[in-house]
Amino acid sequence: MSLEAIRFDRNARSLNILDQLLLPYATEYIPINTIADAHNVIKKMQVRGAPAIAIVGILSILVELDHYVDGKFKDQSFYDLGDFANFQNQLIQRLEYLVTSRPTAVNLSNAVNEVIELIKSTKAKSIDELYPEIFKYGCDLIDDDYTNNVKLGDHGKDWIIKHLENEGFNGKFSVLTICNTGSLATSGYGTALGVVRSLWNHAKSFTTSNEESNQEPATKKSKPSGAHFSKVYTLETRPYNQGARLTAYELVYEQIPSTLITDSMVTYLISSLAKNPDSPPIKACVVGADRIVKNGDTANKIGTYQLALICKQFGIKFLVAAPKTTIDLKTPHGDQIIVEQRPSNELQNVSGGVIDIQTNEVVKDSKGHAISGKVGVAAPGIEVWNPSFDVTPHDLIDGIVTEDGVITKKDGEFDLEALFV
Repeated sequence: MSLEAIRFDRNARSLNILDQLLLPYATEYIPINTIADAHNVIKKMQVRGAPAIAIVGILSILVELDHYVDGKFKDQSFYDLGDFANFQNQLIQRLEYLVTSRPTAVNLSNAVNEVIELIKSTKAKSIDELYPEIFKYGCDLIDDDYTNNVKLGDHGKDWIIKHLENEGFNGKFSVLTICNTGSLATSGYGTALGVVRSLWNHAKSFTTSNEESNQEPATKKSKPSGAHFSKVYTLETRPYNQGARLTAYELVYEQIPSTLITDSMVTYLISSLAKNPDSPPIKACVVGADRIVKNGDTANKIGTYQLALICKQFGIKFLVAAPKTTIDLKTPHGDQIIVEQRPSNELQNVSGGVIDIQTNEVVKDSKGHAISGKVGVAAPGIEVWNPSFDVTPHDLIDGIVTEDGVITKKDGEFDLEALFV
């Protein structure tokens, strides 16, 4: 069973999100009752991952409006419930505020814009009539995200396997990934980590079927043929360590073969594996995306651009995996993407579980909860530049994996508009 980053009870209309800043040493959920609550947890990165950000943002609208419909906020001052037209304008203003929590993540702005359009075009004459329309949109969003992620994962898996077999590769291989793109970043399956999950499911079934075929006849000694996944190497992802804290947590939880490395180890890792015939070589890199613009340029976790350059050097296929909701056809190229600058203290400090230097284990309090702490690692007074994302040019990307399949380039260019025809 996958981890739950988002707990939404459709009957009780309640929303709780996993506080990802406490992982991997503590599992605590934060109740979300208002749009302001969602803005806060998104901005603080207690919830992260473009699909999950959009889902939490939209579900917070449902929860907030439910409170008003049921009269739970009797002393509220956000809305004029006596004037529906005024209420609509006030709600739109709150949705525009919600988008400011993470401006680079296009899924949130896309989803919010669709809700705004729904509000403007509705035939409803009261909040009671409008609410069911927004509620349906939110439920469809979380359901479609999971369904599409499974499709996306399988498309990516099929493309990688077919590509390797077409080039004559036979045997085990490894893949790279960066940041966190799994259950904690989506509604439950994952984008880039969803591809890894699908690869692992294929590898397990591949091994089982080959073991069975090798049992008959008894004298048959053939080795399993075909390309099959062996391991994923996940980057640590400084300065927020999503790879070490979140992706590694998911991979251990789901028992997918994996190894954690720092962001600076990739080149040496690839070259070392290539020289060792007994180690499955890295044959693909799968990353997520916070925004994919019209020409295919992709904004993702800082470090993705350099990872794409390294893969190009070694001839490793580089795939971006994201649902179509991540695609921004209104922005022509990556130079126009607004890259979010994070607070300097995120780079100057490191947070985590407090370690007992004698046992090398995390210290726990009287209730058995891990004690977290923060330590400084930078020289006081040093200037800090801390962009949250970088933009990978489309010429370094071999394919964009969506729920509709893998889009590849023709004459060096992606045609992403074709996905929406």
